[in-house]
Amino acid sequence: MTKSNNTIESVGEAELRLADGNTVKLPVFKGSEGEHAVDITKLRAETSYIAFDPGYGNTGSCESAITYIDGEKGILRYRGYPIEELAEKSSFLEVTYLLIYGHLPSESELETFSDAISQESMIHEDMKRFFNGYPATSHPMSILSSMICSLSSYYPDCLENAPEHIDNNISRLLSKVSTVAAFSYKKSIGHPFIGPLNKLGYVENFLNMMFAVPAEPYQVNPDVAKALEMILILHADHEQNCSTSTVRMVGSSQANLYASISAGICALWGPLHGGANQAVIEMLSGIVDRGGDVAGFIQRVKDKEPGVRLMGFGHRVYKNFDPRATILKSQSAKVLKALGLSTPLLDIARQLEEVALKDEYFIERKLYPNVDFYSGIILRAIGIPVNMFTVMFAIGRMPGWIAQWKEMFDTPGLRINRPRQIYTGSEKRLYVPINKR
Repeated sequence: MTKSNNTIESVGEAELRLADGNTVKLPVFKGSEGEHAVDITKLRAETSYIAFDPGYGNTGSCESAITYIDGEKGILRYRGYPIEELAEKSSFLEVTYLLIYGHLPSESELETFSDAISQESMIHEDMKRFFNGYPATSHPMSILSSMICSLSSYYPDCLENAPEHIDNNISRLLSKVSTVAAFSYKKSIGHPFIGPLNKLGYVENFLNMMFAVPAEPYQVNPDVAKALEMILILHADHEQNCSTSTVRMVGSSQANLYASISAGICALWGPLHGGANQAVIEMLSGIVDRGGDVAGFIQRVKDKEPGVRLMGFGHRVYKNFDPRATILKSQSAKVLKALGLSTPLLDIARQLEEVALKDEYFIERKLYPNVDFYSGIILRAIGIPVNMFTVMFAIGRMPGWIAQWKEMFDTPGLRINRPRQIYTGSEKRLYVPINKR
């Protein structure tokens, strides 16, 4: 196991007794926050056994100094900084720099970083023609993943994965992903593309590309920009989840940055991963369609009625509360008040939250609102269409994916990922010619 500079130490051995009566001693390591791991790197070579862990829920696939999560205590930290402080005090680009380069930037570092991103905001004119090839009904995630992968054709220096080119490609990717996302939305509604403006901040520029039209001036609402920036910060990284592990898996073959991130976007697209905030809105819409009967819906959830699920509550990692949800709960109240919004959908969301937080059924099962519940409400309130919700997640997660990819490449002894399996198919069979079957 490759040792990082200050995160992991050897703390002894574990003894494993095998079915054949033999025993094997395995090293035990401890991370900087006290997490313990049994190193099975040499288990197969020494015993012919492998570890069986469907879904890798108990497998540490790498060392990482980027994000720390304690699901029992509701803790999330980026590079050691509590998410609560970063969400309150930092901008999205500051957090992006922190994740990718390991420290909070100075004023000059942030200015240089921001300028580099601003200068890369346009996409090649030829790429605009790609949008004409997609049906108007195309899901924005399919467009985003293919367009990001296509960037490797326009910046072939990425194919070398050379250190001198990586920073340039990082800036390009961070900048162009928001342009591609906004253009995909404009394509879906038949509006002309609104190009980026370098004078605007990262979030403000994205909102302008999304909602401005040539026929009239558009002014970015600062409350909307703040709410969206907070959503992006809270989604920036989340340890070795499905899409992040996908980025690392693909990148381990030495695939270029754009290809690796495109794969992560595809993984995020799955409804069990990035589609959860969209599922929240669809659930709320379903309650509205049934007359707004929140109590009836809650009872149907308790009765485990087929097809009825409480979306946006509970989390696979957080066993008590999602710290990101706590932050977004107050932010959602602020933005709804600032915009003066009151719709049946948002009213139902408030009622559902109130009922679920007081109901013993959900309290006992620790089903508290998670980040998807509140992010869906905020995105809907500020005018982001439902089919763009996962795209917003992808933009927010971009810094984490890049940081994880970069950390993997910077770690000595990079190995291509190659999981094992337990074969359960037929034993050796005799081949029968087709005329005798």
